[in-house]
Amino acid sequence: MNIVLLGPPGAGKGTQAEKLSARYGWPQIATGDILRAALSEGTGLGLEAKKYMDVGELVPDEVVEGLVEERLGRDDAREGFILDGFPRNAHQAAALDGYLSARGLSIDLVVNIVVETEVLVRRIAGRRACRQCGANYHVDFNPPAEEGLCGQCGGELYQREDDNEETVGNRLDVYLGHTEPLIEYYRPCGCLVSVDGSKSPDEVFEAITGAVEKVLVRE
Repeated sequence: MNIVLLGPPGAGKGTQAEKLSARYGWPQIATGDILRAALSEGTGLGLEAKKYMDVGELVPDEVVEGLVEERLGRDDAREGFILDGFPRNAHQAAALDGYLSARGLSIDLVVNIVVETEVLVRRIAGRRACRQCGANYHVDFNPPAEEGLCGQCGGELYQREDDNEETVGNRLDVYLGHTEPLIEYYRPCGCLVSVDGSKSPDEVFEAITGAVEKVLVRE
């Protein structure tokens, strides 16, 4: 089964993709992971992406699309996959459709995780990470026992540069301008389902698996 997860930064796409992968065995395919692997391995597309990243430019759609297509071609994705963070715009969505169509495949389910902006800003701006071991915390939902210090190694906790409120606002603007229109792109296919992402991760997962099971029954 082929799934696309949509939703703004902080909506919990990564968490839900991990849970879905653990439940059903389909690989979670996140563009960030693919890009890091391509850079580490020094692949042709990875080196191409590096040229843009080194000068602070966005990696072109064609390069990202190529990286995703390479990943979808691996054996573990033959029975299905969960796309987390791709597609990000209509160009990428059309490229994905073309790639799948050429292989007699299609997207079976698009899950749109809906969360109010105020909740997203609170979620993202409250995140903290340990400089020493990388452990993650949240000032509201998962605070450390001692403020500013990691409970695992005693290292200093810090807020990532792209997690401050101003940057979060910019990221949401990008989402609204480029990624949110994908909701309308996928609506005609009849495979789009929206879930309330403001609930607990387990409740969101229950809603998503309910949609997955309905598709599996039809198949």
